[in-house]
Amino acid sequence: MSEVLTAPKLRDCRDAFVAVLERLGAENEKVVAVCNDSVGSSKLGGFKAKFPERLVNVGIAEQNMVGVGAGLANGGMLPFVCAAAPFLTGRALEQIKADIAYSNANVKLVGISSGMAYGELGPTHHSIEDFAWTRVLPNLPVIAPCDSIETAAAVEWAATYPGPCFLRLSRVGVPDLLPEGHVFELGKANQLRDGSDVTLIANGTLTHRMLKAAEILAGRGVEARVLNMATVRPIDVEAVVAAVRDTGAILTAEEHSTFGGLGSAIAEVVVAEAPAPMKILGVPGIFAPTGSAEFLLDEFGMAPAAVADAAEALIARKR
Repeated sequence: MSEVLTAPKLRDCRDAFVAVLERLGAENEKVVAVCNDSVGSSKLGGFKAKFPERLVNVGIAEQNMVGVGAGLANGGMLPFVCAAAPFLTGRALEQIKADIAYSNANVKLVGISSGMAYGELGPTHHSIEDFAWTRVLPNLPVIAPCDSIETAAAVEWAATYPGPCFLRLSRVGVPDLLPEGHVFELGKANQLRDGSDVTLIANGTLTHRMLKAAEILAGRGVEARVLNMATVRPIDVEAVVAAVRDTGAILTAEEHSTFGGLGSAIAEVVVAEAPAPMKILGVPGIFAPTGSAEFLLDEFGMAPAAVADAAEALIARKR
């Protein structure tokens, strides 16, 4: 009998986030959620039902929402401020800068539906600038987990971290890539596949696509290393330098503009520490059009086969 192959189950990282948040809420009465009329999209309904007095819904007022989060932290609470990423980071950037980062407030910012997850709603709802806006701020770790396992681990870490952070979560389902029980370490990349010809680096919704691209490359006789770089700030300098030393070329992909994001953060390391051929895939400095997230990623050259082609072209530059 022939073996029946099934596609991996796709999981919504928001589910992992709220599962941990509800458990933390049961364990610690100081855990509170703050949102901008986004109980549904942030999947906070369960938290609201269990802890109604610890769910603060400020309405569609993101600047106020971040300020409320900062005030709660100053009062000794542990706030998770949840909102659609484009509005959390775009509308409230001044408050994130002054009330959270500058003040080093113990607030956990959770950007939901990041990247192009709201694809059909167009450029106003795309969040393809948030890495650039947030990673420039001191005191603010920026994290984009690759799957539900890493999401849960990152939320666990955030609850114990004595300062602010920005967690970037998508609503687009992704397969689990990391092992159960994974422990998140700030600023540490995870090597998901070894290789000696080129290194593929991504995070969030792009990591599983890099693994598929590596499989395609293997069929062409090319061995690609794959790194999941969940932490955009601080970047894992050691992993980047080792990738250049061992493979000689780096290709990055992200659900973000090619300006100011993951690729830019890695390029800063490459140019200063280990110059080598490099290619950054993402939205090339334009407003992305409407369309599903999957369609848009493919449209901007981040289908696995297109990534494999770009990697081969990059390898040719080493010679």
